[in-house]
Amino acid sequence: MQIYNYNKLMGRMKELGYTQESLSKAVGICETTLNLSLNNKRNFKQNEMVKICEFLHIPKSRLAEYFFTHWL
Repeated sequence: MQIYNYNKLMGRMKELGYTQESLSKAVGICETTLNLSLNNKRNFKQNEMVKICEFLHIPKSRLAEYFFTHWL
């Protein structure tokens, strides 16, 4: 499994006042599922990424910046 850096995604969550709990409820996934994904224990599903981008006002053209940045 690839290891991704979700710091930019978590920063956007914080910027908009979302916690893992509130974002998971908004997107319709389990908080544990979101946590596992943010900690590289499971991969985000495509529909999860799209929904998260919608709630965090991330243009789909910038999805890769938030979900596919590798740890150096």
